[in-house]
Amino acid sequence: MEKINERLLNWASILDDGTREQAERTATMPFIHPHLALMPDAHLGRGATVGSVIPTLRAIMPAAVGVDIGCGMAAVRTQFSADELRAQGSLAPLREAIERAIPLSAGHHNRKVVATAEPRIEELTTLADEAGFDPTGDKKGWELQLGTLGSGNHFIEVTVDEADQVWLFLHSGSRGVGNKIAQRHTSVARDACAGVDLPDKDLAYLTEDTDEFWTYIRELRWAQHYALLNREEMMDRVVRQTAEFVGTEVVEQERVNCHHNYTTQETHFGEEVWVSRKGAIDAAEGRAGLIPGSMGTASYVVTGKGEPQSLHSSPHGAGRAYSRTKARNTFTHEQLREAMAGIEFRDTDAFLDEIPAAYKDVDVVMADAADLVEVRHTLRQIVNVKGT
Repeated sequence: MEKINERLLNWASILDDGTREQAERTATMPFIHPHLALMPDAHLGRGATVGSVIPTLRAIMPAAVGVDIGCGMAAVRTQFSADELRAQGSLAPLREAIERAIPLSAGHHNRKVVATAEPRIEELTTLADEAGFDPTGDKKGWELQLGTLGSGNHFIEVTVDEADQVWLFLHSGSRGVGNKIAQRHTSVARDACAGVDLPDKDLAYLTEDTDEFWTYIRELRWAQHYALLNREEMMDRVVRQTAEFVGTEVVEQERVNCHHNYTTQETHFGEEVWVSRKGAIDAAEGRAGLIPGSMGTASYVVTGKGEPQSLHSSPHGAGRAYSRTKARNTFTHEQLREAMAGIEFRDTDAFLDEIPAAYKDVDVVMADAADLVEVRHTLRQIVNVKGT
């Protein structure tokens, strides 16, 4: 851990100047308590640093939470061994079956609300009524996006742990409806801060003594739950497709589902604060968590150690080292193929900006996080599914 100043602690051994400066600006906000914590995967983000943990007293910054509210990971440990999967022959049919079962890419949705999604949609509709808002006003067709992946670094993977046991692993959030909710409340916060001298306009905030604050919290919580149920719906479909591929029902040994882009109330250093984890997971003592690497590298199933100075947090992944544009201008399709050797994936240069070399070395990130989490399982991909 590096103490940058009284209000900023850093666990990242790889930290560029722009990211450090952005975190320092956020840490100057007067309601930060007791300090902002930078995770090992920290990199430049909009408004606030991705890979930062931001505790605030009686205020919240919507842009610091981010637009993909509730983004996170889900994983299921199956009873299958890698050999049982490979005994079926090529893994391409499994990848293609998953791609048919789950709509991929930004804007894509289901053609209808399927049976497994119906109770989840009903639950979300009830929660929205209780929160006093209609999500249709933010995103028409939000019901049809439940059980869809999105694009960018969102993925679905079939992986194998150190004991050769098969895990199903995926990464997604609250899709279009969460994005629209975030954008709307970021705009409300900017209006509320008109005339306030901010170090960055994206650090506009709402305070607990306003209706706008609590409206945001209610809708934020709804979007976080949407993200969790979105992952559950997708995972159920991945489980089904895997069972059909092997010819045997999946017996789940364990299921983990955790956010890494969210806000919740917690007590730290004697104060109840709003903790916004923007690219970080809850690593309270004994808490199960998931830390993905990048396309073609390892991912981790972890248990939190409850480190107080990190605000019981840990990194959420490898963290970008190259912007998407810079990655596309730097790396080649052949380099992507080399990085994905031995992994069944859709071989297209559409994923060039997701090449492992565009990210920090996940082994370095995990070494930096040694005081924050204990690694229970190391997962290696054998099938990768992504949206463009």
